[in-house]
Amino acid sequence: MPTIHLTTFIEAPAERVFDLSRHIGLHKESMAPFREEAVAGTRFGLIEKDETVTWKSKHLFKERMLRVKVTEMSKPNMFVQEQAEGNFRMMKHEHYFKPCDNGTIVIDLFHFESPYGVLGRWFNELWLTRYLRKIIELRNNVIKQYAETGKWKKFLES
Repeated sequence: MPTIHLTTFIEAPAERVFDLSRHIGLHKESMAPFREEAVAGTRFGLIEKDETVTWKSKHLFKERMLRVKVTEMSKPNMFVQEQAEGNFRMMKHEHYFKPCDNGTIVIDLFHFESPYGVLGRWFNELWLTRYLRKIIELRNNVIKQYAETGKWKKFLES
């Protein structure tokens, strides 16, 4: 099973980074290149433990649906999302937030299995793992941009 391990430093408090990371609106904004929209479940604001969100997006020349559930949460240290329905055989995304002197270290562990056996494993090695890593990096860069500037208020202050 492939695992993507990504570490990102964000110069902002862990609580802010944690909340931005689970904000539906910011996720949608970060995934704009893929026309991602929340179409069911928690569609606005902060997703909480045991809640689901269904995303509709365009990846690999096809419209895709992915429903994820937040299965674990320890505010503001970590949360875990797992696929409840979608194109992966299995998907689990662990998000960890470690406060440090001048900000937060964000650790993403993204575990997934593609369908189609040997063909799926071959596709992972040749292309899908790099593609998914770039998507997570894109998302984290948007979170970083918002967390490190006053732009975070757009999502976390009403």
